[in-house]
Amino acid sequence: MRFVFGLLLAAVVICSATAQADVAAGQSTYASRGCIGCHGAGGVSTVATYPTLKGRNGDFIRKTLTEFRSGARKNAVMNAMAAGLSDADIDNLGDYIGNLK
Repeated sequence: MRFVFGLLLAAVVICSATAQADVAAGQSTYASRGCIGCHGAGGVSTVATYPTLKGRNGDFIRKTLTEFRSGARKNAVMNAMAAGLSDADIDNLGDYIGNLK
């Protein structure tokens, strides 16, 4: 029984660490890709024409970035910004932005 409990605890710790790593990677991508320039620090835009991302659902962010990357959603700036994002980058950005409260 202790062995099973130990395995479950280890799984929870690993999953938690992975989730945190995704958020940290998303934060790094957000800063390094220039998202902060338009959408602001912590996802709060100071320019009315750029949307605030804080409070947005991570799945919404993933869907939107995927659409910008594929060209299904049109915006010259965002199409160019999303073009170089990998699937992992998009997942991590979704995790980061989805956790901004």
